[in-house]
Amino acid sequence: MTGFATLATEPATPATLRKVHLRDTEDGAHALELFLASVERKAFRIAQIALRHDADALDVVQDAMLQLSARYGSRPAAEWKPLFYRILENRIRDVQRRRSVRNRVMALAPWRTGDDEDDAPDPIAEAVDSGPSPGAQLESDEILAALEQALTALPNRQRQAFLLRNFEGLDVAQTAQAMKCSEGSVKTHYFRAVQALRLKLGDLRT
Repeated sequence: MTGFATLATEPATPATLRKVHLRDTEDGAHALELFLASVERKAFRIAQIALRHDADALDVVQDAMLQLSARYGSRPAAEWKPLFYRILENRIRDVQRRRSVRNRVMALAPWRTGDDEDDAPDPIAEAVDSGPSPGAQLESDEILAALEQALTALPNRQRQAFLLRNFEGLDVAQTAQAMKCSEGSVKTHYFRAVQALRLKLGDLRT
């Protein structure tokens, strides 16, 4: 007779214990594989609805599965489902957060100009939270790369105002508090940063 009955008759040697552990590991891996297969389709649909972009949704689901396997695969099977969906929701929020930042930056295009601070369009106000459209991804990647380079050339206070407003999502009052200056100074630094970045990013279209 093979299996556990055979192991039960063997002396409790390190080799015997390794066999038991190996079987337990294999059984656990198979159970985890079955669980992931059972939630894959539903998880993809949840991510697809939230992100409205198939490739992003697939990436999120795959990342959630890998995280569950790597970090919680040894947990009892009853814990996998809530852990998996918590990881999935966190990954969806991560993508949405990055997309929000990207859209705020992309709102700098089409590089409309204003003559004074009050006329300057606010990338935060103009940003739309939507998935990348086909053909637009490459352009946005180029703009983000150019933005990163252009930001390093800004004066420190202008760069700080832009990053706090766009990347951290702070309003004018919160930015003023963080920078320890007046709201008027924030508006001035932010306006000049936006104008400088528009000028720099505008070179991509020439």
